Amino acid sequence: MRIGELASRTGVSIRSLRYYEEQGLLASTRSTSGQRHYTDDEAERVAFIQRLYAAGLSSRTIAELLPCVDSPSAENSDAALERMAQERDRLSAHIADLVRTRDALDGLMATNRAHREQLRVPLAG
Repeated sequence: MRIGELASRTGVSIRSLRYYEEQGLLASTRSTSGQRHYTDDEAERVAFIQRLYAAGLSSRTIAELLPCVDSPSAENSDAALERMAQERDRLSAHIADLVRTRDALDGLMATNRAHREQLRVPLAG
């Protein structure tokens, strides 16, 4: 299938498919006129790549994980597992930072509410 059909079948833009190919995430064969051609397996691969992007992984990280899919072996599996653990740790640290930021905002909001409440109370005098 050509790139337009792959885009239609997967719901991914032609531009994204070209990007995936540039990043080494997706492969195509070329016709004599230079048109890209893909197999049905590539449609499944695009769906897999989309799930990894939705999980917050970068194209670089996805490229590091794909050898486990393309050439399953103990070595590739171990490397992929280590990379996924690193990503999980990165996400956990980011979540912790977000929680601290949310808690700081909660504190600021409480201070603001208390200040606004003081403005409503008339001073005795």
